[in-house]
Amino acid sequence: VNNRELSWNKELGSAAWISTDFELSLDCRPVLLAIEQMTFAQMKPPEPPILIVEECVVENNSITISWKPQVSNFVEGFVLEFDDGNDGPFREVYCGKESMCAVDGLHFGCNYRCRVKAFNSTGESKHSEVISLQTPDVAWFAFNAVTSSSEIRILNDKQTATCESYENRVVLGNIGFSRGVHYWEITIDRYDGNADPAFGIAKCDVANDKMLGKDSKGWSMYIDNKRSWLLHNDHHEHRTEGGISTGSVVGVLLDLENRELSFFVNDEKQGPTAFTDLKGVFYPAISLNRNVQVTIHTALDPPNIVELDTQSIAGQS
Repeated sequence: VNNRELSWNKELGSAAWISTDFELSLDCRPVLLAIEQMTFAQMKPPEPPILIVEECVVENNSITISWKPQVSNFVEGFVLEFDDGNDGPFREVYCGKESMCAVDGLHFGCNYRCRVKAFNSTGESKHSEVISLQTPDVAWFAFNAVTSSSEIRILNDKQTATCESYENRVVLGNIGFSRGVHYWEITIDRYDGNADPAFGIAKCDVANDKMLGKDSKGWSMYIDNKRSWLLHNDHHEHRTEGGISTGSVVGVLLDLENRELSFFVNDEKQGPTAFTDLKGVFYPAISLNRNVQVTIHTALDPPNIVELDTQSIAGQS
């Protein structure tokens, strides 16, 4: 064994056979040339967007705002802000990459201030100029075929409604109200004298397979050819003499400044103020059955209740 170890040490030396030093030549000229030809730009926050005023429009209680970025700006998104319609603080209503946004469900008769800013990974721009847009004082609306009962037929550019069922079915307007004074009228196009159509307001989730006012989400006056009653949460009250016929006009006055609902028949107030302490968002609503067809008329000026009461007293005397 000792002879083997001695022979092993003699045959295998500890020194490397190949030198650890070697020559390496790199040609850096192409790399340096490429670097010299590069253009470096420092990323900066974008400039304020530009509002396209001619494309900013109001339709009922909806406002559409349009804008564009400044030239040569790198923009990753935009933030649109509205105030509350009463010169209150601005709040964010949209954040995204689009350069146009429609904001629905605003209050009528309010002046809204709007502005927009841009942003990228390095920061936000300053705000654009502020644009002010006024929503109309009175609302034009129509029947909502999407949320109504399938047995309700909507005709005449969504202004006329009739029903194919012998049971009462509900149809809503396509705009909700939470502020202001609103008045609309319904003309009775067809009526056989036996039905009890109901007129009033409702929450968006009202039951549409029963008379308006049968549940807690509807407030109505239902009326026949002789008299009317008020109905909410299946509670009937205030029977009032005076009915409807073909050609009659029923008026609905929703006064959310005083949180009240009143009804009229042929330009005369029908009974006392129907409902008070109304809070929230309310949609115009009616319920019909097969024997009735009606047409709604909107964007009307509210009646002067004091004048109507005075005329009624004068007529009785």
